[in-house]
Amino acid sequence: MRDLWSISTAELADGKESIMRRGNVYQIANGYMGYRGTLDEFGPQQLVGITLAGIFDRVGSAWREPVNAPNGGFTSVALEGVELSTLGKKVVRHRQTLRFANAVFERETEFASKGTSLTIRSARFLSADTPNLGVIRFSITCSNAAKVTVRTGIDGNIWDLNGPHLIQMSAERRESVLLLQGLTSEASKRVVVAEATDLSFGDEVHEIKGNRNLRVINLRAEAGKVYTFHKYFAVFTDNDAVDKPVAEAAIEAVRQAKTLGYEACMASHSAEWRKRWDQSDVKIEGDNDAQHALRYSILQLLMVGPVKGSANSIPARALSGQAYKGAIFWDTEMFMFPFFLHTHPEKAIELMRYRIKTLDGARRKAKTEGSGYRGAFYAWESQETGDDACTYFNIGDPSNGRQLRTYFRDKQVHISGDVAIAMWDYFRLSGDDSLLLEGGAEVILECARFYCSYIHYKRDKQRYEILDVVGPDEYHERVNNNAFTSMVVKETFTIANETVRHLRREHPKALRTLLRKLRIKGELPNFRDAARRLFVPKPDAKTGVIEQFDGYLGLRESTVEELKARMLHPNEYLGAGQGLAVPTKIIKQADVVMMLSLFRTRFSAELKKANWEYYEPRTEHGSSLSACAYAMVAAEFGNLDFAYKYFLKTAKIDLEAKYRVYAGSVFMGGSHPAANGGAWMTAVFGFGGVQADENRVAINPRLCGKWRRLQFNLAYKGDAFRVNITKTSVRVDASPSNSRVHTVLVAGKPVKCSPGRPVTVKYGRTR
Repeated sequence: MRDLWSISTAELADGKESIMRRGNVYQIANGYMGYRGTLDEFGPQQLVGITLAGIFDRVGSAWREPVNAPNGGFTSVALEGVELSTLGKKVVRHRQTLRFANAVFERETEFASKGTSLTIRSARFLSADTPNLGVIRFSITCSNAAKVTVRTGIDGNIWDLNGPHLIQMSAERRESVLLLQGLTSEASKRVVVAEATDLSFGDEVHEIKGNRNLRVINLRAEAGKVYTFHKYFAVFTDNDAVDKPVAEAAIEAVRQAKTLGYEACMASHSAEWRKRWDQSDVKIEGDNDAQHALRYSILQLLMVGPVKGSANSIPARALSGQAYKGAIFWDTEMFMFPFFLHTHPEKAIELMRYRIKTLDGARRKAKTEGSGYRGAFYAWESQETGDDACTYFNIGDPSNGRQLRTYFRDKQVHISGDVAIAMWDYFRLSGDDSLLLEGGAEVILECARFYCSYIHYKRDKQRYEILDVVGPDEYHERVNNNAFTSMVVKETFTIANETVRHLRREHPKALRTLLRKLRIKGELPNFRDAARRLFVPKPDAKTGVIEQFDGYLGLRESTVEELKARMLHPNEYLGAGQGLAVPTKIIKQADVVMMLSLFRTRFSAELKKANWEYYEPRTEHGSSLSACAYAMVAAEFGNLDFAYKYFLKTAKIDLEAKYRVYAGSVFMGGSHPAANGGAWMTAVFGFGGVQADENRVAINPRLCGKWRRLQFNLAYKGDAFRVNITKTSVRVDASPSNSRVHTVLVAGKPVKCSPGRPVTVKYGRTR
């Protein structure tokens, strides 16, 4: 029977790209750092990376990117003087596994050399309850008595896309602990790795050589005897809030872990993971393929949720490496945030705190971008300060190497509204306004202020318009009245007005203080006026189709297949001014359909169907963000077959690792947490039919053909629920610890959900 709680392979990765993809599939992470799914003996050539959250560096004129730490998990083995590696020809069998239940990576490899076989077994995890800590169990077994050499410690030879990021590297040994540390080249932030082991066999020699700080253990292995040791490594940086030098903190962490021992560290780590899964697992009965893919997607999200108190967010490629500069995009608010909001609200808070922390960066961008604007223009690619890491020439032409001018940085203005919507959704769906008082209200008002400085008033039409923008479809740049952008901007003005209304009613003193701080009181009437009069493209009276932007319907008809047949290079970018898609109706990703998905309660099923059927054949799905929007909208108007198709495409993108690795000449390999979030949203919002607002939760189930049962958890207004859907009934279990009775609208029927008292509602079969 298929194991629905793990992935495993017996195939060896061959070639750099294969190893890169495998490293993404089998990665582990704990919010503080991510460890690519590479093997113990691998080095920078195999793209080993321990990517750190929230610390960035720039070397020369290259792109800034997150810093990779030295590899405290390094171990290599030699048999009778022959180095063993899966890259060589000595492999008899191999298997590697990622356990979903507790994010443990395991490998078992048998090598044969000179008539003797040696088997390596290892297991590693990044501690869920001690974020700076990594723990490894490593064992070797020989078929015959043989000379074995083990090198283990810290490998400071670091894989970087645009490095080296650590300079002035120094290695030392303090009693039994190895230490390797360096400074980032730009800001001189210290990055320290400490390592301790409980080795009790062989003769050990300390070796510092070529940025490696290692223990070299020689032994005469007995036939059949298992030699096991455990490694404990800790990573600390100057970003950590510790009351001692970071080197001392790292040393103390590994000593404490060693004292506890492997089993105790594993037990506390696994206990934390049990809590996570209890809050967030989604169970699908009748479709093991979907269950496995969705559970893997949820694992990816749980691994990269920010550490409590960090005010960090989740980059577009999570912690799988340095692709996309480790930057935070709109992906986080639109595709990942809903998962955390409904399952782990404490993580959702950290995501929003990141936007509060980087508000000044958004203000700087508004002042310096274009002709200069007011308020908060959030960065398209945001790093630790909120200043934009996106460049104006952002994509290279793979045919000739020339850099192409794109308008992602300066014209994708919807990012500020995406932030404001998520900030307000936290308040609406949690009932907790503390984040608004902590700075969230300031963020919202500054986003509205930015849009007031960006929109244009058309005197002849007596309305505001938003001109010269790029919507989610990045193949068509500098367009006017993009439907998605206009809808987001209009919603931001509404949210700003509601924020002021709430604070005036509940926290008048805090509102007065905020208005004085921002000197914004005189601008509030402008927000109300813009909310009423900002133009958003309307559906055509006959077809129901919403024009994506002014002039879109006049572009040339084409097909995705036609454009791809004309490409001169497989990595050719279809946008950027002269791209093949620019004069056509072919779009990169869901745009109008993304709007229908985001504002799903405001459009009829008939209108969703009309736009889905118009835009779907014209969508290239050149972004991992696209499929889930099409899946959710298809579910809402009843095309469950297409919804299921796009659900699987979204849920399997990282599991199958068949994604595009380059956009033009830009490397973008890595994991896709936004697609992972999209898979969860499709299951819960699409097939589960969940719609939540400030008043109540509604559930309108529409299970696809194979699914006999769908079970998931929801956090709402500080309380917890478990929802169990079959083809004919919905059961809602309100946690006994809930604070009050909630009304849930199930298939149109309002039901009272009291703490600890399950409610079951029958409904008609949907399919």
